[in-house]
Amino acid sequence: MHDVESVLRVLRRFPDAEAPNLFASDAADRLILDTAADSLTGTAGDDVVVIGDRYGALTFGAAAHGGKTGIRVHQDPVTGELALKFNASALGSAEAYRSLPLSEELLAGARVVLMQLPRSLAELTEIAENIAAYAAPDVTVFAGGRDKHMTPAMNGVLRASFESVTAGRGRQKSRVLTASGPIRRPPRSYPVTERLEDIGLTVVAHGAVFAGPKLDIGTRFLASFVGEMKPDARDIVDLGCGTGILACLLAESRKSARVVATDRSAAAVASASATASANNVNIAVVRDDAMSTFEDRSVDLIVLNPPFHEGASLHTGSAEKLFAAAGRTLRPGGELWTVYNTHLNYRGELRAAVGPTESVGRNAKFTVTRSTPA
Repeated sequence: MHDVESVLRVLRRFPDAEAPNLFASDAADRLILDTAADSLTGTAGDDVVVIGDRYGALTFGAAAHGGKTGIRVHQDPVTGELALKFNASALGSAEAYRSLPLSEELLAGARVVLMQLPRSLAELTEIAENIAAYAAPDVTVFAGGRDKHMTPAMNGVLRASFESVTAGRGRQKSRVLTASGPIRRPPRSYPVTERLEDIGLTVVAHGAVFAGPKLDIGTRFLASFVGEMKPDARDIVDLGCGTGILACLLAESRKSARVVATDRSAAAVASASATASANNVNIAVVRDDAMSTFEDRSVDLIVLNPPFHEGASLHTGSAEKLFAAAGRTLRPGGELWTVYNTHLNYRGELRAAVGPTESVGRNAKFTVTRSTPA
């Protein structure tokens, strides 16, 4: 059996970016575990649910209380699931948990929920409403985060789904909100649906998906070039698809092409599938980490609006990982179309990972480039 501190020392971020300023656990993880310690004592593993655990600190930390097994875990990014599996192997604790979607199966009868607070209020709303709908009446939720990323609005979101919400004492610039007394109040807020008349699509979005049901300005700028993208492309990928807007626009304009929308986020994949269904568009949707399940030289056209944050940290590792994936999977003569904040100046990275890269458009904030394999 491991103690909590020995667990935290073993954890790694793999397969996410690893760097000196990026860590597999933080003070908020420790504070959540310490605050929940009494509730965890004597609670069976399958009565414990962990949500938003990044690399296993909460899951394996909770398991250390009495050698728990069967803890139910939900992580939105598939990289979180992969990290959990990797760290479970390192700890010899594969039986400690099972991964599940945000659903009744995840939460039915749960008595203790440990959660890293998401930065998005929409994501927090969807999670809180699901807990309130399915968990046991005596459930206690321990939701923590770093002070700099917490807002009073988070208390309000939790109070909409729980009778009692209290803020604990801060420690090492972290704090835990404790919620109890679930309010079962259907219908729930997510997913949401919105018709975007200017692009002729109905968009469906779960709480954790980037930009919700809106068309973010970077994707809007990239979408304006759809007509110029490789016209004879047979296999097309919307990499980091979000709600699947680009995939749907490409599928509508390239009826004979096979279009795949892929994202590491469970919420994004569910949203893209629902968006495609709402518009009667035929696309495949795959939850994947940087096209890891795609064959080399198997794609003709990739469109990409890359992230430039790792959680709360400014870091370009995710974008560079996606550029490398495009370089590996594009066929000779293929094209990668990328939109990015101009100040990031990704052209050098794109050239190195894919090949010759030209700027095809620029507005006040964004640049769109076309890269072709060398």
